[in-house]
Amino acid sequence: MSDLDDVNEFNRGIIEQFRANDGKVGPPFEGAPLLILHSTGAKTGKDRLAPIVYQPVGDAWAVFASKAGAPDNPDWYHNLVAEPAARIELGSDEVEVTARVLQGDERAEIWEKQKQLMPGFADYEAKTDRVIPVVLLERS
Repeated sequence: MSDLDDVNEFNRGIIEQFRANDGKVGPPFEGAPLLILHSTGAKTGKDRLAPIVYQPVGDAWAVFASKAGAPDNPDWYHNLVAEPAARIELGSDEVEVTARVLQGDERAEIWEKQKQLMPGFADYEAKTDRVIPVVLLERS
């Protein structure tokens, strides 16, 4: 079974482009820093894939559980909370990571920078009543 079998069609297309072009994809993520997150399904225990925009933070990567401003967090966020050990694809490289949900000033600083870098994240924030989680993926 392919690791793309359980991925929805939209994400499947992004992941296939990413893998075929060393991490480069077309719209809607063209030009954005993108990684593929491999997390363990909190309910299923299966490997789950998600293409996610990231912000480099030193030797780590911050990802944002925005879900385009939906009222609930994305599945990958719940997966990382349940099992912080994960893997990411960056271009043609794979890196083992440990996820840590940021709080307080550490979260605020990275979140504010992300809204400046990519103003769409401010739109997502305006659409929802929840605080959008910021997760730092650090090398294991």
